[in-house]
Amino acid sequence: MELIERLKDEQKTAMKAKDKPRLGTIRLIMAAIKQQEVDGQKTLNEDEVLAVMTKMVKQRRDSVSQYQSAGRDDLADVELAEISVLEEFMPKPLSDEEVDALVKEAIATSGAGSMQDMGKVMAVLKPLVQGRADMGKISQLVKANLA
Repeated sequence: MELIERLKDEQKTAMKAKDKPRLGTIRLIMAAIKQQEVDGQKTLNEDEVLAVMTKMVKQRRDSVSQYQSAGRDDLADVELAEISVLEEFMPKPLSDEEVDALVKEAIATSGAGSMQDMGKVMAVLKPLVQGRADMGKISQLVKANLA
């Protein structure tokens, strides 16, 4: 659980530095992970922790767009700061070229030929891109390649 240990270390560092915004975000991450562990009655592995963090980033991006459309830039800035802290602990994002190559490879690997095979392609892709690319964009690419 390298990621959990890293989060704990960064939490201690933020406490010592009295960096309240960063500490608050790390505590939110740890609380979300702990909630998933309690709900599932098991210890999360690295991929499951990444899934929790990916969901947190997605929620914050949705909030940012809603806050900005409502003219609440102060709240949007808070969410953007949380996103930047979350992204520090996530793997390096894939480039568009890498995503495109992975989609084409997954289609070839799964033998997909039509939109009915989209589930097979997504099942191949999900473990490869978890936390490194937006699944919505991946889904659109798969649809475009299968259509």
